[in-house]
Amino acid sequence: MGLAKFNPFKKDRQNFPGVVIPLADAPAHAPTNPDEKADKLLDRAPSSENGSLGSLGKSSHLTIEALRAEVEADLATSGHDSAYDRKAKVINRAIQDIGMGRYQWELFFLCGFGWTADNLWLQGVALTLTPLSYEFGISESHVRFTTCALFLGLCIGASFWGIASDIIGRRWAFNTTLFLAGTFGLASGGGPTWIGVCALYSCLGLGVGGNLPVDGALFLEFLPFASGNMLTMLSVWWPIGQLIGSLFAWAYIPTFSCSTIEGCTKAQNWGWRYLVLTLGAITFCMFVARFFFFHLYESPKYLLSRGRQEEAVASVHGIAYKNKTQTWLTNEILNEIGGYAETKEVEKLTYGQIVTRFFSKFSMERIGPLFATKRLGFSTVLLWFCWATIGMGYPLFNAFLPQYLSKSGGTTNSNYITYRNYAITSIVGVPGSILACYTVEIKYIGRKGTMAIATLITGVLLFCFTASTNSNVQLACTCLEAFFQNIMYGVLYAYTPEVFPAPVRGTGTGICSCLNRIAGLCAPLVAIYAGGSSPDAPIYASGALILAAFVAMAFLPIETRGKQTL
Repeated sequence: MGLAKFNPFKKDRQNFPGVVIPLADAPAHAPTNPDEKADKLLDRAPSSENGSLGSLGKSSHLTIEALRAEVEADLATSGHDSAYDRKAKVINRAIQDIGMGRYQWELFFLCGFGWTADNLWLQGVALTLTPLSYEFGISESHVRFTTCALFLGLCIGASFWGIASDIIGRRWAFNTTLFLAGTFGLASGGGPTWIGVCALYSCLGLGVGGNLPVDGALFLEFLPFASGNMLTMLSVWWPIGQLIGSLFAWAYIPTFSCSTIEGCTKAQNWGWRYLVLTLGAITFCMFVARFFFFHLYESPKYLLSRGRQEEAVASVHGIAYKNKTQTWLTNEILNEIGGYAETKEVEKLTYGQIVTRFFSKFSMERIGPLFATKRLGFSTVLLWFCWATIGMGYPLFNAFLPQYLSKSGGTTNSNYITYRNYAITSIVGVPGSILACYTVEIKYIGRKGTMAIATLITGVLLFCFTASTNSNVQLACTCLEAFFQNIMYGVLYAYTPEVFPAPVRGTGTGICSCLNRIAGLCAPLVAIYAGGSSPDAPIYASGALILAAFVAMAFLPIETRGKQTL
């Protein structure tokens, strides 16, 4: 059996036998969320980015009149009534009726690979700082520029892939990001000089940086409304990345690394190379699993926004086929509800025209819709602020945590103690994301409450870390901080794409991620120059930034719990 059969870029087939059923045979469901009616009463004017879609049909079967009534009732309060908005809501209903099945569960694991890779490398690079400083004779403070190099790649990758996924499609971005990360990750293990290692780290960051904005937006667009908390569950993969990196570092670095900078040579210091090669191999295996063993259907909403309606319908049919269920969605129903599809461009473009059209999309026309309403614009600004402050605050502590742990208790700890404590911190942090999946669905707490409370506790714990010189107390603080920061980051990653409409969701989340990476790029500079005056100064700055993000979260106007996305 040739690998061509598994080619994820082949054109989706248009016919799936037995998948399509008449609309009259589809049941008319009651509202999925028991709090939906209350939400509509409390929120009389939801915008298009958080519109909900409940069934208004009173018969036992769905009718075109009931479906149109659903759409029009929702559009009446959304503030947007275009062909795309109408058809997007019909597709929402079709995916909701298909339900959570094999396709979404497989996508959950494969999107999880991207989240794992993000923190795998963010923490993996942090774990190599001390061995790098020993082998190449770099000072403890200046070796932090290694993290700066990684964040340069992450910053460029986040901005490019977030917007590119809106232009070239989610499918290309979904596969290419992990390929770049795995390839350059493996190459990093052979870095001959410190500058060479930094350059390779930057290149792998180009791939890693695109994972979160692309994977989160993609998973959301295939997710039935009833399973909305699965987007928060996706964040559990993020601390798993840190856990994998910390366990391999604990196994390799204390055993195969120099204990001091004196007389350290490459032959004595293979621990960090073993670590990087292992992480690179894991990342490349993730890419292989995505590329060869899973056929990703292009996002129906992306196809719809590009005027490719027939392909959008075929994607929904493909999901139903994979889930061994049926759907009522057809081109005729979409046209009946939303009007006829836009005329396709049929002329053949030259390569020059293709390039010109590609770069013409990187303009304000992509950013403008993020401020379509006052409510959405205010949310956009606050989210950008949260991502920027957390982007600097998080790495100021976590990107240099192995160095902080090596000095905990006022003494210099051995490599074994340092990496053991780091592994313990990683293990304790994992359940945080799991807990968040339940609290985000609790009434009066929801996404905003869970995120804000966890952010507040995270900021307070950072100050507690500096208040004690007892190594056990500091270890307890780092464990609790890891637990709550995983809740904070997990809900933030889930909440952000839920706020933005699908046509600009990649752009909105991409800008958030880019601001996050730009701020992270500055974090090593703050750690290097502020840490020279006081070792605790970067940690104080981290705590203050996290608390500033908490204040912004408290003013976010949109709660996405119980809301369907466009």
